Amino acid sequence: MQTSTCVFVGLDTSKLKISVALAEEGRHGEVRFLGDIDSSPDSVRRLIEKLSRKCAKLSFCYEAGPTGYGLHRQITDLGHECTVIAPSLIPKKAGERVKTNRRDALTLARLHRAGLAAIWVPDSGHEAVRDLVRAREAAMEDLREKRQHLQAFLLRHGRIYPGLRPWTKVYARWLANLIFPHQTQYLVLHENRQAIEEAETRLKRLDQHIAQTIPSWSMAPVIAAYQALRGVAFITAVTFVAEIGDIRRFETPRQLMGYLGLVPSERSTGDTVRRGSITKAGNARARRVLIEGAWTYRSPPRVSRPLQVRQEGLSKAVRDIAWKAQLRLCTRYRRLVAGGKRQTLVTTAIAREMAAFLWAIGREVQPADQP
Repeated sequence: MQTSTCVFVGLDTSKLKISVALAEEGRHGEVRFLGDIDSSPDSVRRLIEKLSRKCAKLSFCYEAGPTGYGLHRQITDLGHECTVIAPSLIPKKAGERVKTNRRDALTLARLHRAGLAAIWVPDSGHEAVRDLVRAREAAMEDLREKRQHLQAFLLRHGRIYPGLRPWTKVYARWLANLIFPHQTQYLVLHENRQAIEEAETRLKRLDQHIAQTIPSWSMAPVIAAYQALRGVAFITAVTFVAEIGDIRRFETPRQLMGYLGLVPSERSTGDTVRRGSITKAGNARARRVLIEGAWTYRSPPRVSRPLQVRQEGLSKAVRDIAWKAQLRLCTRYRRLVAGGKRQTLVTTAIAREMAAFLWAIGREVQPADQP
């Protein structure tokens, strides 16, 4: 017999199974463990059909993790609410030393009934682009690691490059003319160089895939508008959009800054105020590209030729925001440096304000697939 009550369902997901717990509505509603099911879509569908016959309303939740958002999409397609929770926002009891799937599912159901903040879930198209961008980031990290291996090998044998910039054609000729006392060391040098060439080819291939994919993406107008800002080139803009999504879900720039972990941490009590380093909460990839872009504001404000090309075809409102950002951030960069602040602190402060200008541009530009 179907009742009018709402049941909150906590799902502790893993690779092979899902632990299910139920919490009835109301402060003192019963919380019980239902059992384990297979993580296959068929098992999930049968579970939902069984619960739907007994409850008028179901509200599911599970932790974000390596299993992705397929479960969320399946539940919402079947017409039920589903919330994905950030693991870092789940409160934990002090001194608790026992962790099981059963306990986690019961905790999720209980906390979901009390109300937990949900994370933003991208659609399948957005997630596909984000996977591509993260694959490029992994390729970039792989290339960086292989270059470090070669430089470590050269340093061990006292081969120091006399030039200013490595990984150029001049640097390649310098590597080709190196002399070692043993034949095996030539083999090591060759293997390292070959590994670097393969990593560079992989990175270029992914760059081409991204360049071909973005024009047909619904967020392409937003990516083009973000590039009006100094320090935000194509890859930076794509990474930021892929990780953040529609920036209009943040009501204020301060919310975006907090999501990116660019606001100072604080431990204050009474009249004592203690502020520390940035929280580094939220999305580390988006934070990293902003900090890298913040270095460009050490130079005086100007519209360079590449920046002028990126701004072609954009609205006057977007270009005005970008120029306002240059005037403010370049001045602030010089003022902070003159005040004796560390370079890392200065670039972090600039990156925080860059996020605010990106928020303003994102609110100005309308995605193609949204009203």
